Amino acid sequence: MSSVPVIAQTAGKGAARAAARKRGGGFGPERRPRWLTYTILAVVFVISIFPLYYTLLLGSSDQVSISRSVIPQWLPDASIFGKFGDIISSDAFNFPRALTNSIIISVVTSISVVLFSTLAGFAFAKLRFKGRRGLLVFVIATTAVPTQLGVIPLYIITTQLGWNDKIIAVIVPALVSAFGVFWMTQYLESALPFELIEAARVDGASMIRTFWSIALPAARPAAAMLALFTFIQQWTNFFWPSIVLSQDNATLPVVVKLLQGNYHTDYSLVMAGVFLTTVPLILVFLVAGRQLVAGIMQGAVKG
Repeated sequence: MSSVPVIAQTAGKGAARAAARKRGGGFGPERRPRWLTYTILAVVFVISIFPLYYTLLLGSSDQVSISRSVIPQWLPDASIFGKFGDIISSDAFNFPRALTNSIIISVVTSISVVLFSTLAGFAFAKLRFKGRRGLLVFVIATTAVPTQLGVIPLYIITTQLGWNDKIIAVIVPALVSAFGVFWMTQYLESALPFELIEAARVDGASMIRTFWSIALPAARPAAAMLALFTFIQQWTNFFWPSIVLSQDNATLPVVVKLLQGNYHTDYSLVMAGVFLTTVPLILVFLVAGRQLVAGIMQGAVKG
């Protein structure tokens, strides 16, 4: 299909304008977004960012203002930095250790889930062995089991291993994800042709070499999204760390819970803690967001 400049040179400017209007009303890479598209995007953006902005407003306010009005103020002020300092230097918990624990748990589990899920996904998607489909269905079915049902046996095991109040008790149960296995299996089934695997085998590559050189680069877009999902999930995980870790060796979500008093709760301080624990996630997305989107688009084009 000829582009608009080519039509302008061959058929004149009138034909070029008609072609531009025709393409603008259809679909395709040359279609220009209209005001309705930008309006919808703006509404979605406002709805998505409002909870975080509202948290920032409450964190910048005080308890008296919050009790008087649902929206105590419209713009945040610098008082929230003082509350950040109070949270970081609090004697009720060790905030630097909580931050370190959250980083270690999130990074280690993200790497482990991506590696094991890609290995399992490669096996389920491209290897043929007896019971493959039944085993995959069993793995997927485990996602229907609530996490709360396994807490008691998991706590007994960690107690017998002497892992109570250690971050290894949080890391080990999260090293493998059934959702990650399903995610990578579905992606590799369509993104990795059998011809590439056969060519690698003909060249004498072992199965591990084939996985490392062929399957892993092909799975990079899906692996990046899985790593981001896992990082967010472990960063915001509260249930299991609140059971197995003490307040002196906690994670950031547990620290936010400790900001609530037994008889009195300063909601402005709690909201400041919520915003403070969310800032690292925002930074991770800002740093890795462009690379993630580029990887996804690259994988979509290759697929």
